[in-house]
Order: sequence, then C-alpha cells, then structure tokens
Amino acid sequence: MLLAHAVLLSEARSYIAALADNATTLEASSAYDLALIELDLVHGDDAFALDATSPAVDRDILMALATSAVERLTTYGVDALHGELLLASLEGACALDKR
Repeated sequence: MLLAHAVLLSEARSYIAALADNATTLEASSAYDLALIELDLVHGDDAFALDATSPAVDRDILMALATSAVERLTTYGVDALHGELLLASLEGACALDKR
C-alpha cells in the first residue's frame, strides 16, 4: 500500500468513526459502524485510524469529508462498485442520523 493510499484510508476511517461517535441515535451509530466494517473488509482489515487531529464535530462537514475520502480511494485500486456500495451505506447511515 502506498503512503498516500494509507493516509487517505486513515482519513476515511477517522471521519466515519467520528460520524459514529457523534450520531444522534443508536441505530445511526450502528449504521456508521457497519460502513466502517465494510471499508475495512474492502482493504482486508489492513487499516488504522488517523487520530492526529480531532475532526470537526459538525456532521455535515464530517459526511462531506468521509464521502470525498471514499470517492478518492478508487484512484488507489479500490473497486468502483465497492466504493459505491460504501457510499450508499454512508448515505443510509446519514439518513438514519437526520431522523
């Protein structure tokens, strides 16, 4: 794994984890956790979170950052279908979070 890929993966994991931590309901938090598990499965559990800075607390900003990071992962060989499925999982979790 290239360093840039590892950093991007770490960012995606950190943003999704922050979304799970800041979710308004248990169902939304669980949905974000499932998206995080999907991301780990795509990478063969070869991932870690980047905890150097505390992410923004605003869920809309976190969602935009997580979406952007997942979209950019396809440039490092992540299958486009897996990327789309992960984005759909994030959108579903976000919908649960806004209820």
